[in-house]
Amino acid sequence: MEKAILGLDIGGTGIKGGILINGELEDIRSISTPAKETKEHILETIAAFIESYLHYDLAGIGIGIPGLVNVREGIVLGLSNIPAFQHVELKKFLVQRFGKPVFINNDANCFASGVHKFGVGRKFNHLVGLTLGTGIGGGIVINGHLYSGVNSAAGEWCSASYLDHDYEHYCSGKFFEKYYHSKPKSLAKKALAGDPIAIQAFEEFGHHLGELIKHILYGLAPEAIILGGSIRKTYPLFKKSMMKSLEGFNYPTVIENLQILLSEMDETGIHGAVALVELETEIVNN
Repeated sequence: MEKAILGLDIGGTGIKGGILINGELEDIRSISTPAKETKEHILETIAAFIESYLHYDLAGIGIGIPGLVNVREGIVLGLSNIPAFQHVELKKFLVQRFGKPVFINNDANCFASGVHKFGVGRKFNHLVGLTLGTGIGGGIVINGHLYSGVNSAAGEWCSASYLDHDYEHYCSGKFFEKYYHSKPKSLAKKALAGDPIAIQAFEEFGHHLGELIKHILYGLAPEAIILGGSIRKTYPLFKKSMMKSLEGFNYPTVIENLQILLSEMDETGIHGAVALVELETEIVNN
């Protein structure tokens, strides 16, 4: 039997899992996250989910979580949407339970790692991954390697000050709900039908996202920025205003050499989690 890697994408509402074997992701499953339960209950839920995959010959387990992580020790430092999961020694718990290598990182870092290893980012040595959803997350790949920083906090542009708030306030689903009292998906339908207010919403969103991208370019000047998350599917509605915003960048040659691409993978969280294991242990699956 070929060695397999288990990837878990742990979120506030659901836990998704999948197996990478022979270079292909398969056996994707999901369960609800018991977000309001005790730490012990959540740990046992994760362990039971992993046990359901033990009929595979697992070479390792990769996990992405929406919060900060002490990557070396595998300690989850805190999750805002899972109150009991604060300073949890998740790696130690799982290694003791299953005896397998375990690697844990922030979910946005996993996204960047996943698109670099398996997706449209494969041809780039330097890229930034941005997940556009309920919030906004960022991950960085430099010289072909994921850069997580201290406690996986690299790429947390969501919290950087912008206008009267921060970038997440203007570059995620929060923008549409705060200023247009609607979800991006429903607004997109209206915009495609010609609704001028909905069209304006995405034009404003694109401007703000362009300002965030300029902020990123001044610090990193990557070859590519890969957009993921559900809002990426509305890209035609905000692309023009985003690019218009980028015209104000001070170094035109950086813009000329920049590619902004959409992730083609819907399971980038799981792909990124298994990429953590591959990159750390140099497992060959083909």
